[in-house]
Amino acid sequence: MTIARTICLGFLGIISVSTLLLTAPFSIATGTWGDPLVALFTATSATCVTGLAVVDTGTYFSGLGQAFLLLTIQVGGLGYMTATTFLVLLLGRRFRLQHRVAVQESLDAVGLSSVSQLVKSVIALTVLIELTGTFVLMLQFVPEYGWSQGLWQALFHSVSAFNNAGFSLFPDNLISYAVSPCVVLTISLLIILGGIGYQTIMEVFLWVREALKPSGQPFRFSMHFKTVTSTTLFLLLVGFIGFYATEQFETGTFALLNSGDRLWLAWFQSVTARTAGFNTIDIGAMSTAGLFLMIALMFVGASPGSTGGGIKTTTLRILANCTYTVLQGRDDVILYRRQVPKKMLMKALAVAMGSLVAVILVVIAIAISDPHFSFVEILFESVSAFGTVGLSMGITAQLSSLAKLIIISLMYVGRVGVLLLMEAMLGEPKTSEIYYPEEDLLVG
Repeated sequence: MTIARTICLGFLGIISVSTLLLTAPFSIATGTWGDPLVALFTATSATCVTGLAVVDTGTYFSGLGQAFLLLTIQVGGLGYMTATTFLVLLLGRRFRLQHRVAVQESLDAVGLSSVSQLVKSVIALTVLIELTGTFVLMLQFVPEYGWSQGLWQALFHSVSAFNNAGFSLFPDNLISYAVSPCVVLTISLLIILGGIGYQTIMEVFLWVREALKPSGQPFRFSMHFKTVTSTTLFLLLVGFIGFYATEQFETGTFALLNSGDRLWLAWFQSVTARTAGFNTIDIGAMSTAGLFLMIALMFVGASPGSTGGGIKTTTLRILANCTYTVLQGRDDVILYRRQVPKKMLMKALAVAMGSLVAVILVVIAIAISDPHFSFVEILFESVSAFGTVGLSMGITAQLSSLAKLIIISLMYVGRVGVLLLMEAMLGEPKTSEIYYPEEDLLVG
């Protein structure tokens, strides 16, 4: 049982338990046994914090079913190893070195000496951010739905947003609150915080602590922090400008609104495309240019160690800097006056290539099983599933049973990661002491 297999099987275990709970009559609003395929699809989407749904979450599931769904989202967002480690710590038991390495692998953390402290910090940070988001959203929902229902709506959407899940209890998702500053800004901030990763947020806390209580040594942000924050800001800006430009003449999205409302919509679509899954417009009514821009943003996704999917912002930045290095005629890839190790270059290339192959294969498979859908609809749905985004052009519920199973598999691959899944299937890589001579070949 390797570390990769432990993580992959752990996610399968969560999906299995959640499927059973969401099939039971107490989880269904009608009080009858639910459709197993619907339960499996919803459980996978929640565990993989995707947000794709084949039923209306708010009306299909009972209050208890919604609570099970929210718990699944929380465990899926934290990750299997983080959740199990927290339970071990609560029981006061010690865990082995292999368990500590697995936690490091799942959180993309460096170092093993403070794994227990890292997990405690992650849990505390998660609770703090989600409760803060809940209190702010209550300002919008409590006056509309009353205390009990308003509190539940605020809590559900806060947890769903921070974990980049995209599940909503409203039939139209967040379209009714498209220009509500309270909802748009709060959900956007929760999505961004959940998407930049725990390590990045931790560095901000350490920087604030150093500013309040100086230790005499200058605080320096890591290369990871600089890369994640700068790339995230760049992608948010590109998406904001791009959606505003491509959708302003589309009557189904922006054209009938004033300039101020268009800014709110453009900003939120740019944020939610980063693996969140909420929408404040009809995605199916977007222009072709807007859809392809959203596909590109979904494919990149969030950052390492976060609750989001995709190939990650650091992978994009490394590949972009690698291209820039080639154009400069240099051999070393430099990021913020630091040389990127060759191992990281190979890993970034493998992640991008493996992800592209996975999406292509799924697009071909769904095009064969459901040929009545257009290429853009199938590509959008596939990239959304792989990037664990959850946005859809409205075809999710219309997919055939085979296509739904394919999407379920792709959501799982996108959550655990292409490389981790391959390592779990093939076993740990073996090092070789055989070296071969170099020879050039034509490229490009």
